[in-house]
Amino acid sequence: MRFFETLVPPPVVATLAAALMWVIAGAWPELRVDIPAARWVALALAAPGLLLDFAGVLAFLRARTTVNPMRPHKARELVTGGLYAWTRNPMYLGWIPILAGWAIYLEHPLTLLVVPLFVAYLTRFQIIPEERALAAAFGAEFDRYARRVRRWV
Repeated sequence: MRFFETLVPPPVVATLAAALMWVIAGAWPELRVDIPAARWVALALAAPGLLLDFAGVLAFLRARTTVNPMRPHKARELVTGGLYAWTRNPMYLGWIPILAGWAIYLEHPLTLLVVPLFVAYLTRFQIIPEERALAAAFGAEFDRYARRVRRWV
């Protein structure tokens, strides 16, 4: 299973999850539910997710460390401040409300099932390998950080 670790960039995983949600909504149109103001509710969910994503990227850029999720071993700095004092993965966490917003936009309850699948995939094939690389690079500093700050929330 290690072959799949850090193989697919997280934005691609999120895009594939969104595409799967769209396919599900199209495959079972009879399960669609009418959600009043679905577009506004979707936007209200997705906007904070985008802000989390951008804030996480900005923190990495300020620290002058790699933003490339495919090369976690290239990290030169362990970012622990700002959002990273609250969650170890704000960039990935941001995708959850974005995908939930997409599910609301699609107005299809089955599409929400994709969100925990996305979380499970990212945890196993992206986050755990990243954390292994960070532990190897930063040792006790990362261990203390990981004990203090939760992986997701």
